[in-house]
Amino acid sequence: MEFAIVSVPAAPVRRKPRHQREMVNQLLFGEAVKVLNERGKLWVKVRSLHDNYEGWMTRTLLEEVTESEAKTGSSFVSSDLLNTINVAGTAMQVPTGSLLPAFDDSKGKLGKVEYSYEGSHIKKGEQQPGTELLEKLTMPWLNAPYLWGGRTILGVDCSGFVQVNYRMLGIDLPRDAWQQAQEGTVVKKLKEVQAGDLAFFDDKEEIVHVGILLDNDRIIHASGRVRIDSIDKKGITSSTTGERTHQLKAIRRYW
Repeated sequence: MEFAIVSVPAAPVRRKPRHQREMVNQLLFGEAVKVLNERGKLWVKVRSLHDNYEGWMTRTLLEEVTESEAKTGSSFVSSDLLNTINVAGTAMQVPTGSLLPAFDDSKGKLGKVEYSYEGSHIKKGEQQPGTELLEKLTMPWLNAPYLWGGRTILGVDCSGFVQVNYRMLGIDLPRDAWQQAQEGTVVKKLKEVQAGDLAFFDDKEEIVHVGILLDNDRIIHASGRVRIDSIDKKGITSSTTGERTHQLKAIRRYW
């Protein structure tokens, strides 16, 4: 196996090839990977093609495809929080942001496996980023629990929340907050913020957190759970406790 596509709703990606090891990421249905290494009959080290993130996963979560199929990707993305899809005659629920490979007229293929999908979806690049769309996408995530490495409504980390929602806006971002902070253009002052700008927060000069700005004094982010808190030039203040929780490092714009 050299290239493959995720064939389950959300596949755990681990730091080391054991189930007991830390989950560092999740790959969603339809996302393609290149296989870098193998460990026994079960484990493969992969690099996801959409963001070059690496880790270990079990081959049972993947469907082998050709290099061409893997690199073609998909322009179509599932858009409800959970979406019913039928793969080889079996129904499953895939999360928002899942890709729909080789999709046309409610049908598609993962390598040799056929699937059907009649749920809500969007075509990447056809959405016009803006305040209304941003709130429509992010508000249903409120109270989703924080999960290190997570990228779904059932558990998500700060950069996963940003990455999936930006995909829905038609913008592909790297996986981790420190990587996301290296892209886009600098916004120098909080009063110059536009809805959708990303705010980054540091701990001893290292970027450790990211959130999506709704305006120049509110931010939606995954911290304990997905929540809306207030922000000023110093950082985030919890709307629940009134305590300062994160120190603002930088603001960047991506459209």
